[in-house]
Amino acid sequence: MSTAVCTTESFSPVSVPARAAAVPPAVRRGAWQIAPGEAMSLKARSASILRVKQGRVWITPDATLRNPSEDLVLAPGESLTVAAGQRIVMEAWDGYGATYSWDNA
Repeated sequence: MSTAVCTTESFSPVSVPARAAAVPPAVRRGAWQIAPGEAMSLKARSASILRVKQGRVWITPDATLRNPSEDLVLAPGESLTVAAGQRIVMEAWDGYGATYSWDNA
């Protein structure tokens, strides 16, 4: 069962030149992809960990009284713990897209 809810209604992708991004099948297995220029909003149902497998992602968490919003860029191998109920907006950092996993913390 998924631990996130995609709350993106509709984001118009930014126009990015098409580039072939060869993502090895082993990286894609058990992971999600975000296309170049695509942005999405995810809300954690339970404490979760976002792990970047390939590419880089730009993340903006919702601001709270305790934690002001701060943009983050995660590279392959880096992760972010997302608290239950927290929402993040994520997009691919460059024109190659990215692959990530979203698991229970």
